Formats: sequence, C-alpha cells, structure tokens
Amino acid sequence: MSNYSLTLNQRSPDGNIITIDLLNLKKGALVLRALNHKLRQQIVKLIDESEKITVTEIYTHLRIEQSVASQHLAILRKAGIVDTSRNGKYIFYSINVKRVDELNEMVSQLLK
Repeated sequence: MSNYSLTLNQRSPDGNIITIDLLNLKKGALVLRALNHKLRQQIVKLIDESEKITVTEIYTHLRIEQSVASQHLAILRKAGIVDTSRNGKYIFYSINVKRVDELNEMVSQLLK
C-alpha cells in the first residue's frame, strides 16, 4: 500500500475493496477550499459580473492591496476556477464556467 492511498476494511455492494486515493482527496479539498473563503467569493462574483477583468480593477473595486488580490487570484487559478487571457500588457481574469459547473455537480453528488 502506498503512502497516498487508503484501503478501508469494507467491501462495496459489488464485493470490491473500497480504496480512497488520499492524494486526490487532498487535491479535491484544496479546490473546494479555494471557494470557501469570503474574499475569494467576492472576487469570483466580481469577475462573473464583469465577464473579464484585470487585477487592477479587482483590487480597486474591492479596496484591497494588489498583493492580496494577486495571492487570492493565484489560489483560484490553481484550483481552475478562473482563467486568464492576455491582451497586450494586460492579463484578464474570467470564470472557468465548465470547471464551476463540474464543482457544482460534484458537490450536489456529495450531498445526496
């Protein structure tokens, strides 16, 4: 057994041993945690309302420091929640709608 998987002493209804990939579980938790933060939720809402927006517009609108906005945007980018596109010297942020839809579906499945 590797350090990154966990085998439970239970069998699924079809008789298979239940295995949890702890590395993927940790990665999934980080994605959900990226959205479970009030400031990041405000950033996501602002990006969604604007469709695409620069970091300057974000930190000005939310009245936060540029470095704070950039740190939170990096977390959202790493989680795949926001996309970036470049136009000249400007980087625009937009919502990765497909990823957010996938997250909503996954959370719905967890809550059943």
